[in-house]
Amino acid sequence: MIAADRDSRQLWALHAGYWREGVVPLVPAPVLAQAWRGGARQARLARLLRMCDVEPMSEDLARSVGVLAGKAGHDDIVDVTVVEGAIRRGDAVVTSDEAHIAEIAAHAGTVLWIESI
Repeated sequence: MIAADRDSRQLWALHAGYWREGVVPLVPAPVLAQAWRGGARQARLARLLRMCDVEPMSEDLARSVGVLAGKAGHDDIVDVTVVEGAIRRGDAVVTSDEAHIAEIAAHAGTVLWIESI
């Protein structure tokens, strides 16, 4: 089994668990932009997204993310957007990059519940 298939199965299992608990996963728009490439190869991602909410990036949100990026000294705006939203909403984070997420959260003075895939 290749890593992408294993990660995909793990993500689907987590997603199903959240749904059973009545939790609708939220995907920040920049995360979608980073992952989306269109075409038939995105069918699984499109199916997953139908069961999620997508949070748009407003001007106010962009400014808040920029402030946190500066504070954290981190230039990956997608990761910073994930952390900013998780802090604001009190959410957990599902990620394949636990170290970056934890580091950004630490610079924000918080610890997040992070589920690694």
